[in-house]
Amino acid sequence: MNKDTRLSGVLHVLLHLGQVSIPLTSEVLANTMGTNPPVFRRTMAGLREAGYVTSEKGHGGGWKLARPLSEITLHDVYVALDRPGLFAIASRNAETACKVEQAVNHALSDTMAKAEALFLETFRGVTLDQLMPESSQGFGIHCKPVSKT
Repeated sequence: MNKDTRLSGVLHVLLHLGQVSIPLTSEVLANTMGTNPPVFRRTMAGLREAGYVTSEKGHGGGWKLARPLSEITLHDVYVALDRPGLFAIASRNAETACKVEQAVNHALSDTMAKAEALFLETFRGVTLDQLMPESSQGFGIHCKPVSKT
C-alpha cells in the first residue's frame, strides 16, 4: 500500500519557513521534500490559496509564511491539502444485499467515522509552532529527505 506523505512533507517545509525571514525557492524546498519543483508547487497551491503561504516569482522570489506558525493548525494544513485519506480500510462491496456484509460495512464505516472525528479534533488543537523542536537552529539547506528503500 502506498502511503501519502504530502502532509508530513508540507509540515516539514512550513516549519523550516517559520525559521527564516527570507523567501526560499521551490528548488530548495522541493529538495527537502524529496520531490521536484513542479510537484512541490502543485502540492503547496492549496496552502497558498488558503492564505498560509505566499509565493513570488523571479529573482529574490520564493515561498514565505503568510502568517505565524502559531496561527496555523495541523487541521488547517490537512484541509488545504484536500484532506488526504487517513485510513486505507474500506468496505469490500458498498452496495450489497447480503445482511452479513451490510453489518460488516456498518461496523467498519461507523468505527472509521469515529476514528476520523477524533483524529481531526486532535489536529484542530495542535498549532505548528508546537511542533518546532527546541534545539532547531535555523534552516538547514543540507536538510534532505531520507532515501526511500
